[in-house]
Amino acid sequence: MSDFLITFSIIAVFLLLGLRIAQEYERAIVFRLGRFIGVRGPGLYWIIPFIDRQQTIDMRTKTVDLEQQETITKDSVTIKVNAVLWFRVVNPADAVIKVANFNQAVYQLSVTALRNIIGQHQLDEVLKSREQINRTLQQLVDQATEPWGVKIEMVEIKDVEIPGSMQRAMAREAEAIREKRARLIKAEAELEASEKLTQGARQMEGSPMALELRRMQMLSEIGIDNNTTTVVLVPSDFTNAARAFSQMASPPAAQ
Repeated sequence: MSDFLITFSIIAVFLLLGLRIAQEYERAIVFRLGRFIGVRGPGLYWIIPFIDRQQTIDMRTKTVDLEQQETITKDSVTIKVNAVLWFRVVNPADAVIKVANFNQAVYQLSVTALRNIIGQHQLDEVLKSREQINRTLQQLVDQATEPWGVKIEMVEIKDVEIPGSMQRAMAREAEAIREKRARLIKAEAELEASEKLTQGARQMEGSPMALELRRMQMLSEIGIDNNTTTVVLVPSDFTNAARAFSQMASPPAAQ
């Protein structure tokens, strides 16, 4: 009876030593005598004690802050760029077997790709087309990490730092563009006003009464302000008579 209890205890201890638990977001890569035999989890599973070895992989999305990189754009402007990377393991076996440290590998690859892709764009494109650069960077890194069983979910350029001299130059450029736009708008307004004035003058020319009404309106506008301006109005009949007299006094054109 005692031998049975000893044997049962040994077997029970042996079984208990092989019990493992993997969380819902974890997977265990099991090796037997150095050879890969499969992926275990989530939940309760058993391995052979002292023979099988496991390595647990977290399947959740990881966030990596890419350190600030100083790089040169296509138009030879030195800028500093930092970004944020989101990735997760989709094939835990490849993440363990095909790369020594997938976290470090993904980080270094992303930093290198960020520097390369910034060098292929001009400064204006980096500042205005971040979404396009983010998509291109994501596709580039995801394609490189696919054999490692890693999926790049998103890459976002967080901040772009440009030199102070370049900031002042861009401010002057923006100010010049706004001034140009203001002058064009003013010129268009003056052109439209001159066209309206010309049209109104032509209408008043054929109606002496309209011209007299406009003169009276002008007097009322001048009288609104408290000023000492003296205005002398000449009746339109005098001006018409002067015009007719000048036409009669001028010599006829030679035939």
